[in-house]
Amino acid sequence: MNNKYLILLLAMIPCLFACESENIPNSGDDDGNKETIDWNKAANNGCDALITSFWNTNGQYFNTNNNGNTTFQYWPNAHALDVLIDAYTRTNDATYKSYFDKWFTGVKVRNGNTWENDFYDDMEWNALALLRAWKATGDVRYKNASLELWGYIKQGWNDQAEGGITWKKGMEYSKNACSNGPAAILAARLYQEFGNTEDREWAVKIYNWLKTTLVNTNNGMVYDNIDARTGVIKKEWIFTYNQGTYIGAAVELHKIFNEKAYLNDAVLAADYTISSLVDNSILKSEGNGDGGLFKGIFVRYFTQLIQQERLDAAAQKRYLQFMKLNAETLWNQGTQKPGTFFGPNWRVKPGTTVGLTEQLSGCMLIESAALLDKKGLL
Repeated sequence: MNNKYLILLLAMIPCLFACESENIPNSGDDDGNKETIDWNKAANNGCDALITSFWNTNGQYFNTNNNGNTTFQYWPNAHALDVLIDAYTRTNDATYKSYFDKWFTGVKVRNGNTWENDFYDDMEWNALALLRAWKATGDVRYKNASLELWGYIKQGWNDQAEGGITWKKGMEYSKNACSNGPAAILAARLYQEFGNTEDREWAVKIYNWLKTTLVNTNNGMVYDNIDARTGVIKKEWIFTYNQGTYIGAAVELHKIFNEKAYLNDAVLAADYTISSLVDNSILKSEGNGDGGLFKGIFVRYFTQLIQQERLDAAAQKRYLQFMKLNAETLWNQGTQKPGTFFGPNWRVKPGTTVGLTEQLSGCMLIESAALLDKKGLL
């Protein structure tokens, strides 16, 4: 069947997930005259739209958009698994869990029947998602795949630019925040799960390199990369993505060592992000494609910071207000309903074609709102 007709047919059938209008949480109107939002239902609707409109049944992976583009991309699929895990751990609904095995098979096959990839940051994202899948299910295959990826990732460290994990194989001189922040998070989490002191040492080593090389410690700005051939740091590229992974790494090390200095690092980076990388207090659009995922990554690790017990009460209050404003704005102004689709600008409803990365960022924001609401924080 032609894809466009299949999509039209699916849109006409009352779906089992979120497309029924009576399941849409109260959200008021676009001018902000809103009722209380049921964040749990909203998160269900977002994740269900991800499944019904992006899942490739034959290939067992997520397509790059909701109009049937079957192009496979390795790194966004890691975040799609993360969103499924969010939904499963929030609801304990086995429907979400049922996709884990399918994803595990399909993504590996489409990546050349291996987990190894040329891009170190892409491997890091898959390792992090697989580690979470293992924690959620106890399935040892996910743990083993995560550890296998960690073995590949450590090979990316070299002495150019005085250390750091390179961005891509064959480009050993390119040392990026995107390939070191997630690696530090992964190493720290592996240590917390399995107690291997070498992983803790890796976490500290990677984090220290990242902080001393690519972070402005005066204001919390995270630079994108350094070219070891010239020593030039790309200071004009500041992304929510890199801010988020630096925050995530600092939070994980704070959990290990209980040192306030790590928490202070995270707070500085968070404060910079929510004051500078915004458009009138809403996280700015960073486009579609890869950029469509950046805000969601920031939100995921910002949410971890919000939940830290030693975080100052005043900072937590500010952060929760920021999250609430962003989530309500996305839901009331930037969500295409009843399909529950999100675009790169959280103030503007997307058109008919929605990219996987933008959908994932929206899902991550709504999932974070649901998590914080469940904990009585939002």
